[in-house]
Amino acid sequence: MSLTPFHVAVQVRNIEEARRFYGGILGCTEGRSAPEWVDFNLYGHQFVCHLNPALGPQGRLSPHFNPVDGHGVPVPHCGVVLESGAWRQLVERLKQHPIEWVIEPTTRFPNTPGEQSTLFILDPTGMRPSSSHSVTSRPSFSQGDPRRA
Repeated sequence: MSLTPFHVAVQVRNIEEARRFYGGILGCTEGRSAPEWVDFNLYGHQFVCHLNPALGPQGRLSPHFNPVDGHGVPVPHCGVVLESGAWRQLVERLKQHPIEWVIEPTTRFPNTPGEQSTLFILDPTGMRPSSSHSVTSRPSFSQGDPRRA
């Protein structure tokens, strides 16, 4: 099945800091940019960081956490669904950098239709756009699993 790429825009406190995080740490290639925003290719999806000067140089966004399978999952968040090999490569890449883990790599909902390997990290502004999932052959949004997220 072929998916249409998504577009998501988030606010950041510093464009150069966003470049270092999304380009340098996550390995996203940069697309178009202006002084107030920058596009990144996030596994074929358009991920845009927009400068929010009101955050200030040390500003951070406050997350909300919902309990999911024994972990506090940050909301809002977004991420990509990766094949197992690509997910493991991302985990290894992230381990090479000093990043802030919210949920370290783990498998949740084992032996259910929603089984997935997942991780959550924070960018310097406190956004959670880099959550990534590796699902089994069953879709992560399959019905019948009351613990799905």
